[in-house]
Amino acid sequence: MRARLPSSAISEVVMGRPPEVFGQPVTMTEGQRLQRIGRTSKDPVKLRRAIVVLMSAQGQSVPDIAHLLDCSAEYVRGVIHDFNDMGFDALNPKWSGGRPRAISEAVRRQIRLIARCCLRDLGLPFSTWSLSKLAEHLVATGVVASISRESIRQILRAGGITCQATKTWKAPNDPDFITKMHRVLELYDTPPDDGRVVCADEFGPLNLQPRPGHAWRPAGHTARLRATYNRRGGVRTCSPPSIWPAGRWSTGSGHANDSVSSCPS
Repeated sequence: MRARLPSSAISEVVMGRPPEVFGQPVTMTEGQRLQRIGRTSKDPVKLRRAIVVLMSAQGQSVPDIAHLLDCSAEYVRGVIHDFNDMGFDALNPKWSGGRPRAISEAVRRQIRLIARCCLRDLGLPFSTWSLSKLAEHLVATGVVASISRESIRQILRAGGITCQATKTWKAPNDPDFITKMHRVLELYDTPPDDGRVVCADEFGPLNLQPRPGHAWRPAGHTARLRATYNRRGGVRTCSPPSIWPAGRWSTGSGHANDSVSSCPS
């Protein structure tokens, strides 16, 4: 904290002026800092206050400073008094908090929770939220009286929730899956010397394949959609001509055995 000099001492220091409000004499380092702030500061409030203090330290009177900067004399005196009391901290703007939030933090948490809900569980006839649909649902259910799409976007973004593409995942229901997997991988690594390793894949019906959409989810926590589906009508495989003399279609659970049994020895 800077000590305030008596007005009589200040008037004696600054060119013998009559008693007036002046800033305290600044050192060369402080003067260079004020000049740097006045040239480079991007904050207009901080820039103007630095100019007021610098002009006062150079001997300009309050009316002259107010006339040059097109401001009131009370504003200039307040800046000088604050600088004498607090130093360079007085140059920083003190923004007020503004009006209170219209949407409380509890309601914001509820909005984020609703945005992450599965719409089928809410009985709604669509698969994903849009900002307009979410705003209408919040008003219809009484969560808020009114809300704009931009407010919802800002609330979700502040909670780390963004619109992301849904990804699929598959889980086998075979209890011996791990054992079979190691056996297949072993055939890849060490194929038999007196035989061949035949690889086949199955592609199920397109109408049962899940299609990933979009959902509002926290960043880094993409929604997952189970991609495993049942093939109740069986599958069909075609034997490649390069291995078997003629193509062979087989249907049902024993299609793999039928295809392999037709492989020439």
